[in-house]
Amino acid sequence: MYREYLTVSNIVGPLVIVEKIRDVAYGELVEIESGDGQLRRGTVLDVSTERAIVQVFEGTVGLDIRQSRVRFLGRTQQLGVSPEMLGRIFDGSGRPKDGGPPVIPEKKLDIQGNPINPEARDYPSEFIQTGVSAIDGMNPLVRGQKLPLFSGSGLPHARLAAQIARQATVLGKEEKFAVVFAAMGITFEEAHFFINDFRRTGALERAVLFLNLANEPPIERIATPRLALTCAEYLAFDLEMHVLVIMVDMTFYAEALREISAARKEIPGRRGYPGYLYTDLATIYERAGRLKGKKGSITLIPILTMPEDDKTHPIADLTGYITEGQIMLSRELHRQGIYPPIDVLPSLSRLKDKGIGEGKTRKDHADVLNQLFAAYARGKEARELALILGEAALSDLDRLYLSFSDDFEKRFVRQGEHQTRSIEETLELGWELLRGLPRQELKRIRPEFLDEFYPQEKTPS
Repeated sequence: MYREYLTVSNIVGPLVIVEKIRDVAYGELVEIESGDGQLRRGTVLDVSTERAIVQVFEGTVGLDIRQSRVRFLGRTQQLGVSPEMLGRIFDGSGRPKDGGPPVIPEKKLDIQGNPINPEARDYPSEFIQTGVSAIDGMNPLVRGQKLPLFSGSGLPHARLAAQIARQATVLGKEEKFAVVFAAMGITFEEAHFFINDFRRTGALERAVLFLNLANEPPIERIATPRLALTCAEYLAFDLEMHVLVIMVDMTFYAEALREISAARKEIPGRRGYPGYLYTDLATIYERAGRLKGKKGSITLIPILTMPEDDKTHPIADLTGYITEGQIMLSRELHRQGIYPPIDVLPSLSRLKDKGIGEGKTRKDHADVLNQLFAAYARGKEARELALILGEAALSDLDRLYLSFSDDFEKRFVRQGEHQTRSIEETLELGWELLRGLPRQELKRIRPEFLDEFYPQEKTPS
């Protein structure tokens, strides 16, 4: 039973302040009826003994203090879930955006979810193939992992997100796999790109999309990732599917959080973001993982654009603390026309060793990965040395490594936007590059793998 009040005392920006309230809870859903009978939705952002602050989803333009009726509905925001959600597109509030009928829910779930008990977590240990060599070969994604993608303004993170969503698959036996895609604060053009790409490639059949546009309410932007994760939890733990959740752009999410915090006159923290930004991000990221006794899993790739390419920015910094590594996009590689411009040196997957090897990818994967990383790092050092002293100052071996780093970027990192490489193809490409180096330089590869994959030089008879 809802409770109705006519005690609005003030309207400040998107906030409505209601006095003399009773038994109102934080996060409770609200309906606001204006004088002309128009209904708007909202949620309780703050509550004290007799006062509640309500954030209005549709904004407060046209609301009158004396004529507005506020109804507290006695429940939090929920998402109706069903297997019919696969193949559908929703807005940032969970309403159909594709012109299709409303979903008939099997159950309704609180979008805030429940934190996963650490004791109930199962350790991530199974490889997910994205079809992108710079990820699969160098920083593999493991089922149940949280692996963010750090980008910058103007870099092709949206294209890469769509590519991963299209291509990602679970290797081995046939298992049910789905993608939940959440976009926050994107432009109409970007939304059009994602919708068209998913439809054209057929990826929409196994996907659920939640799209919040830049001109839509900030409070809706706060709800979008939680709606996506609620849907993912249902698919993973009720329908036993392996779910990949991709979120773009977490920077716009944090900006919305800052905007709402400022409207509430909270004391700001670093760069104006609220002091609870770390806790808030953790409530999202920590919903990914695997549960003991459950077949399904949630793997999370949050994508964020670092303001001014600053990886010490609070959003990137705090995300790095919570998640298990990062994939870094490079503006330098992008300027060279290399797609995807993934910089493998500062990138890191902390769980990569748990998801590769015999029975998961291939027995030589770890050795090839380490050798490629070491050789590429030395080639980059040779390139810097050549810029300072000139290429004539390099030794023959330095020139060999310099050539290797160029080939690595142009052949291994560079990949077509619609090109899927299996892990076998990725590793074979890595061996092709390593065969350009003398055998004695491959110190990070075990002799038995060198004997198998590196051809022996024939001795003259």
